[in-house]
Amino acid sequence: MTTQTIIRLGKLDDLSELQQLFVDTVSSICKSDYNAEQIIVWVSSIKDTERWHSILTQQYVLIAEDKQRIVGFGSLDKGNCIDMLYVHKNYQNQGIAYQLYEEIEKEAKRQKQTLLTSNVSLTAKSFFEKRGFNTIVQQTVIKQGIELINFKMVKLLVS
Repeated sequence: MTTQTIIRLGKLDDLSELQQLFVDTVSSICKSDYNAEQIIVWVSSIKDTERWHSILTQQYVLIAEDKQRIVGFGSLDKGNCIDMLYVHKNYQNQGIAYQLYEEIEKEAKRQKQTLLTSNVSLTAKSFFEKRGFNTIVQQTVIKQGIELINFKMVKLLVS
C-alpha cells in the first residue's frame, strides 16, 4: 500500500467518481469469474441513482484516497452488512481493501454488532474468507434475465 493512501468518510460529491471506479473495477477485475453479459448487467446498476444516493446518505461509507484520487471504497449498511467493497483496478493487491475492511469492522464493533454479513462475488470470495467469513449459501441472483452467482457470507465478531 502506498504511504499516501488515506481513509476518509464518503460524501455525496464522491458519487460520480465512485460509480466510475465501480464500473472500471467490475469490468476489469471480475472478467475471469463472470462473462461479458453478466458484467454488463452488473455494472448497469449505476443507473439506479436512488440506490447510489442512499448508499452515500444512509450507509457508513469509507473512501480510500491516494493523491486526492479515490482508489477504493467500502460501505456498511445497517451496522452489520458490508454492502460494497471495491478497489480501483490499478490499485489491486496493495492492501487498500484490507485497510477499508478493517475500518468497517471497527465501526461495526463500535456499534456493538456481533456479526457481519455480505453478499460476496466469486471474485471477492477468497478475500472475505481470509478475513474470517464463512459461506452460508451460494445464491443465484437474476437481473434483467441474466443469472449472477454470489455468496451470502457471515463472520462472527468478537471484541
